[in-house]
Amino acid sequence: MAEPEQKQWFFYLARCADGSLYSGIAVDPVKRMDVHNAGKGARYTRSRLPVVMVYSEPLPDQSSALKREATVKKWSRQKKEALIASTLTDDA
Repeated sequence: MAEPEQKQWFFYLARCADGSLYSGIAVDPVKRMDVHNAGKGARYTRSRLPVVMVYSEPLPDQSSALKREATVKKWSRQKKEALIASTLTDDA
């Protein structure tokens, strides 16, 4: 019998309407943005709508995503903004 396929998880950063950054993890970050913007996401984002995803990073499992989130949450805002900016220049 085949092993069940593991879901890929994502770490994401969202920019709130007040300019603050929110970090989270999800299996489907686009759907998670919809939940946030419907006012049913995290308490932090409910009063800062709308939110826009500005960064997402695929990770192999939930544990890796949680570890990445914990690491990035400790970073300064400047370092987080540099991470976001690096993805913009990578695509160009």
